[in-house]
Amino acid sequence: MRQIPGIIKRFWKTPVWRMNPSEKVIYLTFDDGPNPIVTPRVLDILDRYDAKATFFCVGENVAKYPEIFEEVKKRGHAVGNHTYNHLKGNENSLSYYVENVKKADEIISSPLFRPPHGRISLKQAKALKKDYKIIMWDFITYDYDKRVTQSEIVPEVKKKSRNGSIVVFHDSLKAEKNVLSALPRVLDFLTKEGYEMRALIIDDKK
Repeated sequence: MRQIPGIIKRFWKTPVWRMNPSEKVIYLTFDDGPNPIVTPRVLDILDRYDAKATFFCVGENVAKYPEIFEEVKKRGHAVGNHTYNHLKGNENSLSYYVENVKKADEIISSPLFRPPHGRISLKQAKALKKDYKIIMWDFITYDYDKRVTQSEIVPEVKKKSRNGSIVVFHDSLKAEKNVLSALPRVLDFLTKEGYEMRALIIDDKK
């Protein structure tokens, strides 16, 4: 599991890497959905623990499955923009990347943005921070990686979770096996440790 080195966070202050360290709160996030097979099951698991989360959605998936997107919001979770076509910032021009984010915003309508794979240029970030709060993470589970198993994910989450952590899971087919098996165990641990699981709500875009 990858935890972002502190030196990177100190150097690049535009994104949000971690929330308030004085509050015993964990911010679970799910990237790449909505997905008709995985997302509803993730929502049911979160409900069992009265946990709220933030779903960074791919625009084309929202267009395909609008009813699932609406269900995410109906259950009290926050949503964020993850580009329309899951673009890697370093592989696309400034204008095309920003245009793709704006296209997704037309159906997602959120002030929160997370670049797919965390790949975004400084120019792209500068252009987007005018309208969005860029959300990165404290650590990512790599639940989508076939080389990673849920038996590896759970101990790492236990070890690295701390006040204000923003944790990345995925509600995608690639992550299906890992996220659905690891998430209940993670939530069980975090609940017993006294953490509250909240959705990201950031009013100040800048």
